[in-house]
Amino acid sequence: MGSVRTFVDEGLGHSSYLIDLGDGTAAIIDPPRFPTEQLAAAAARSITPRWTVDTHSHADYVSGSPGLAARDGLTFAAPAASRLATPHVGLHEADRVALAPGVSLRVIATPGHTLDHHVYVLERDGVDVALFSGGSLMVGTVGRTDLHGPELTEPLAHDMFRSLRRLESLPDGLAVYPTHGAGSFCSASGASNLTSTLGRERATNPLFRIDDEDAFVETLLAGFGSFPSYFFRLPELNRSGPRFYDRLPPLHRLDVEHVERHIVDGAVVIDTRSVSDYAAAHMPGSVSNALRPAFGGMLGWIIDLDQPIVIVAGEGQDRTEIVRQCLDIGHEALVGELDGGLDAWRTAGRRITGIPLVRADDMVGAVIDVRLRSEFGNGHVPGALNIELGALASAEVPDGPITVMCGHGERAMTGASLLAARGHRDVNVLDGGPDEWADCHGSSLAVF
Repeated sequence: MGSVRTFVDEGLGHSSYLIDLGDGTAAIIDPPRFPTEQLAAAAARSITPRWTVDTHSHADYVSGSPGLAARDGLTFAAPAASRLATPHVGLHEADRVALAPGVSLRVIATPGHTLDHHVYVLERDGVDVALFSGGSLMVGTVGRTDLHGPELTEPLAHDMFRSLRRLESLPDGLAVYPTHGAGSFCSASGASNLTSTLGRERATNPLFRIDDEDAFVETLLAGFGSFPSYFFRLPELNRSGPRFYDRLPPLHRLDVEHVERHIVDGAVVIDTRSVSDYAAAHMPGSVSNALRPAFGGMLGWIIDLDQPIVIVAGEGQDRTEIVRQCLDIGHEALVGELDGGLDAWRTAGRRITGIPLVRADDMVGAVIDVRLRSEFGNGHVPGALNIELGALASAEVPDGPITVMCGHGERAMTGASLLAARGHRDVNVLDGGPDEWADCHGSSLAVF
């Protein structure tokens, strides 16, 4: 058997894996919706993917396994408990999937992160060589258990404790390959590195080390933060079967009049340009979401999956990447792109506005920090009000001038654009974050 190669979507904190099975074939674990890199890597190694395997019903991204099975003829295997409507091989506790001569996956049912969760032990000639732990055991933490709603959060936390105990017979040297990691909202707090070993996690993972079930549950539940609302939608999309694409669709070009008609019909304009470009000039009512690895995840925080969106992009920005990130989180309602960008809007005589970027010594009015509660608690400007970005569109905010901030500026500009779209007129954005404020004022940040 050959190597295991890791592929990481930094914005979603998602890892998938390509396993060289040693006989000219390969298996893919938890692929993204568009597994272009995985297939290209397989082709470069002259190996042919034959299997695609999911560990659980994903809430943070659209699974690529159904598409790989439909388009490329791979055999799709997934937990039988997922009740998938797409063709697949349903897996149960203690099943062994023969991937290639001498190579198999052993199934261990591990409910907790989700009701249907499985981990897979990769065996070579009967010897355990790797653990694909999905959303259960992660590096430095474990999966959150609140994705099925509040009524199941605590029962699933108890399930998680018992599921982790099922790994006790596995050797310390076993490589651990989780699907969720740093940057993933599917993990409890603490995830950092991408891969680990079982022995390292036994020695250093705070949650994995707790051997009292009640103490484990209490500690786990206390560490949960918020997560995007689209997480409630994707499990059913993945269960029923996502739409298949032979290739990434293009962004249709729309003239100014067509964009205006779409806005009247309920579309929202997403401006993917940099924070500085948006600050200087943008369409009134548009929402800033700078194109970066976290673009798709942020879109899922602030825009409903069914709401049509029109893109305003900057010169040289990768339109393919914009489309990919939207579709990765299940946002299919991409109307198109303003042809000619903001210059076309301006040339047509339409109104342009801006949002000031201010330095730490020029902040005015109430300070709203839109970072996650856990980030805010680790260090914030004294007196700042914490309203997470996902809650800002409907939250009550103080009257008068407002300065919005985050860690660097991207989320703050998104938040400021949402407030401006609601009618707030004196909105500013800190150019930087808490560290810049502390350096400027020579003061310590507040913590809790």
